[in-house]
Amino acid sequence: MTEQQAVELLSRYRQMQARLQVLSTYSVGAGITISRLNEDDHLQELHRKLRGLPTYMYLTKHEQKLESIAHAYLTRYPAGTRAQLAAVPTRGADPEDEKLLRELREKIRKVIAARGWDRDDLDEVLERLAEFQDLKAELSRIDTVLAALERYRPEYAKLLRLRYVEGKQPSEVAAELGIAERTFRSWKEKAEKEFASLAG
Repeated sequence: MTEQQAVELLSRYRQMQARLQVLSTYSVGAGITISRLNEDDHLQELHRKLRGLPTYMYLTKHEQKLESIAHAYLTRYPAGTRAQLAAVPTRGADPEDEKLLRELREKIRKVIAARGWDRDDLDEVLERLAEFQDLKAELSRIDTVLAALERYRPEYAKLLRLRYVEGKQPSEVAAELGIAERTFRSWKEKAEKEFASLAG
């Protein structure tokens, strides 16, 4: 990363934070926001861990019956909730099975509705979710580089945080650091160079 790229990245920090804040409140339906949808990744992670445990450890008796009916009637387990819904048959061997299959389909429909997947603007939702995740990753990257810089040049890290993250004017940063503005300019140049070197 060049020094110019480092300055551009740092200069966008506050704008990225603001955009992230706006995106986090974007509704995808059923009271779910983009930030909540992003947190669902953690739920998927938990689900993967639970799959390694016997189901009786985390499912109720009725949920175990639904799981059994799914295993009995599903010939494949497709990825994606819409495909899963389509894979659940409408007819069972008897009325009890049909009732359980109907309940299973209804539960999948609720998941689809809650996640906003029954919307017409799904592509827009996915674009905003991707932007949200990219912004979070970029901000995290900046914070990680600043934290690394702080370990060996704390004055440089503080200068960059005050100037770019907090958006303070050069005179305010110099005053807070207790240095002359000429020293501020010299440190700023060196700090940006160190940041670029670490980030590259």
